[in-house]
Amino acid sequence: MTIFSLYIFDRHCECIYYQDWHRTRSARPPPPPSFKAGVHRLPPPSSQAQHGNDNTTTTGRESIFSDNNNRSSLQSQINGGGSGGGMNGLGSGVGGSSTRGPKGLPFDEEAKLVYGVILSLRNMVKKLSGREEAFTSYSTSQYKLHLYETITGYKFVLLSDPSSDSLRFVLRQLYVGPFVDYVVRNPLVVMDSREEGIDNDQFRAAVDRHMRGLSMFGT
Repeated sequence: MTIFSLYIFDRHCECIYYQDWHRTRSARPPPPPSFKAGVHRLPPPSSQAQHGNDNTTTTGRESIFSDNNNRSSLQSQINGGGSGGGMNGLGSGVGGSSTRGPKGLPFDEEAKLVYGVILSLRNMVKKLSGREEAFTSYSTSQYKLHLYETITGYKFVLLSDPSSDSLRFVLRQLYVGPFVDYVVRNPLVVMDSREEGIDNDQFRAAVDRHMRGLSMFGT
């Protein structure tokens, strides 16, 4: 089994943290106006790249649910709409074959798609099954999405190998451990900021150690 990437969203639907391990192709930096410091370690884009030739478009969070192919839509749009190469965007191995730099959606649009999926599926589960049921995961042929939501509204999202069991407990461990220790209890971290993420070196290192220590981490 393999772990691909981790997203953390705050109560305002903003992605405040991102880290990946086994993507074959790096995430694409967002354009300068959308670049939020502290969320990820992607290089800041140049202003020239902002005006470059980019044929990738998206029509918002709700648009990916316009048909019954919502799950494959997430995969397709993150991968840049390509038809080959499996999970080119999320990747199942180290070291991609592409040497032309990151393709596909910019990171900010990718994060919106991920959040759109969990929001819509969570609402659908509540409407179909009642409020006692909770959306925790879903699988496609190429990845599995795991969700852990805290009482304070933070959403921890993990993408892994589709063959993995539920990793919700891993997300809970990240919340009660590194997140509480290095984010919640850290007076230097600004919570609920619309301008920056919650990243710091201790938190990122703790998350990395925790993930690499799991038997299902993969190589």
